[in-house]
Amino acid sequence: MLACSKQILRQFSLQYTMSSRSISKVTVIGAGLMGSGIAQVSAQSGYQVTLVDLNEQLLGKAVQSIQTSLERVAKKQLKDRPEEAKQLVSKTMANLATSQSAADAAKSADLVVEAVVENLELKRSLYRQLDSTAPAGCLFASNTSSLGIAELAEAVPNRKPTFGGLHFFNPVPVMRLVEAAFNQLLEFSRSLGKSAVPCKDTPGFIVNRLLVPYLTEAVRMLERGDATAEDIDTAMRLGAGHPMGPIELADYVGLDTTKFIMDGWHAKFPNVELFKPSDMLNKLVEEGRLGRKTGLGFYKWDSKGSKL
Repeated sequence: MLACSKQILRQFSLQYTMSSRSISKVTVIGAGLMGSGIAQVSAQSGYQVTLVDLNEQLLGKAVQSIQTSLERVAKKQLKDRPEEAKQLVSKTMANLATSQSAADAAKSADLVVEAVVENLELKRSLYRQLDSTAPAGCLFASNTSSLGIAELAEAVPNRKPTFGGLHFFNPVPVMRLVEAAFNQLLEFSRSLGKSAVPCKDTPGFIVNRLLVPYLTEAVRMLERGDATAEDIDTAMRLGAGHPMGPIELADYVGLDTTKFIMDGWHAKFPNVELFKPSDMLNKLVEEGRLGRKTGLGFYKWDSKGSKL
């Protein structure tokens, strides 16, 4: 049975672990949705993972969420073999540890993945802490969705050659894409069973650089009175084959998130027309109408996150 479980574990982790032999210990900083998801897929793939957060309660919640997610996947893949499903979950959870000290957790790390809030100075401060304890060959990676990698790396100039972007998508266990900056990070991503694409250091990498201005342009159409929110969304679903229209997607992502990214890009590139703020978006965020997360944005949403 043990041999069978090992074989299934290899299948469960999609048999990619061997492609990143130089990385065995991964530290993930930030126990929110992104950080816990990155920790989960890394532990599933056989890496020794330490998940870090200052908030002990959030760490406990993240570990429980990871176990629940694993149990759901294992039950689906091993529905007729409950004992093996249990072994699969327990083996993966054994690869996961937690810490409230980023500096301590980085001491033996081969790779540190930062997934904290999108605040440039906060991230830079964190990297300076890590620099004092992480091994010389440790890779530093940021899961930032909007900030420049070169700007972040300025905090640790000696580590610039091994500092890169590693952008996962939410929910991490489900979404296959990862945008990565250099070969070792691409190999690591593929070892998790992800489809990894290389990208240079450009605002928002590939997806967000295209997506966020698209969402904002849709809001501008609504702002000008070119079409209603419903008609804009219907047009893009039926005309472009998108599963969700841009106004609904902006609500789903969070209007504050879209505004935050666009404000940052506008501050950095004030002459780029595409990055200019939207008065309508600013007003909704100011009123606390953030979309799905608050139940009201351009649309109304129920408590389960479904559009009314």
